[in-house]
Amino acid sequence: MSKLPSIICPARVSSQRFPRKVFYEVRGKPIILWTAERIRSEAPEFPLYFAVDSLELAECLKRAGFEAILTDPKHPSGTDRLAEANDTIGAEAVINVQGDEPLVTGAQIRALATSLQNKEAAISTLATPFREQADFNNPNQVKVVCDHAGYALYFSRASIPYDRASGGRPDAQTLAMQRCFRHLGLYAYRSQFLRDFAALKPGLHEQTEKLEQLRALENGYRIHVALTEELGVGIDTPEDIARFEAALPA
Repeated sequence: MSKLPSIICPARVSSQRFPRKVFYEVRGKPIILWTAERIRSEAPEFPLYFAVDSLELAECLKRAGFEAILTDPKHPSGTDRLAEANDTIGAEAVINVQGDEPLVTGAQIRALATSLQNKEAAISTLATPFREQADFNNPNQVKVVCDHAGYALYFSRASIPYDRASGGRPDAQTLAMQRCFRHLGLYAYRSQFLRDFAALKPGLHEQTEKLEQLRALENGYRIHVALTEELGVGIDTPEDIARFEAALPA
C-alpha cells in the first residue's frame, strides 16, 4: 500500500456489560481519552479519527484535540460505524482500534498494517496464544482457530478447539501444543471491504455469538491473523478497570 492506513476508533456510549464505560474515569481521565492519547503517542505517523454515536462523546474528544465523526447510533456493530465514518474520510485502508483499548501498542498497530498487505486478505487481525486454562474457558475472551496459512477458520466465545482428552479443560502444556489463540479485537480493513460489509445483513453466527467478524466469514471473506505476544487490556467489564489500573505506572 502506498499510503499508511488511517486509524478509526469506533466508540459508543451505550454498553450492555458496562454502561457508559468510555466515560469511566481512571485517575481523573475517561477511558476514551486514555485510548486516544495512547494511540497518538504509540503510533503518531497514522492519521487518527473517532467514529462516535453521540454528540456528548464527540465533544469530549474534540475538547481534547481529537477529530470525531458523528455516526448513526443504530449501527449494529463497530465495523458498520467505522464504514460510515470512512465514507467521509476516504482512506484506502483502515485500522480499527476500539475506543476501550487504552493499552494498545504501536507494534500491534504496525503488525496489522503489515498483515493487511497479504493479497488474499480483506481483513487482518491479531491473536495471542492462551497460556492459562481459566482464560481459555472465559467466554469474555474470544477464541480463534486458524488454518496452516494463518487465516481464521472460526471465532467463538466457546473454548475451541475442544480438547476431548481433558474434557474441555486443557492444561497450559496442552494449550501450547494445540496452538489455542485468544483473539484481540484489533483489525485492519481494505476500504472496498468496508463498503461491502456495510451492505451485508448481520449473519446468523454473528448474532448468536455477538461477534461481528463472523459476518465476514459467513460471506466468504478471508481474515488473516497475525500473532503477537503483547496482550493489551480491553475494557469489557468493570473488573477490567482494575487490570488497567494495575498496568499503569505508579
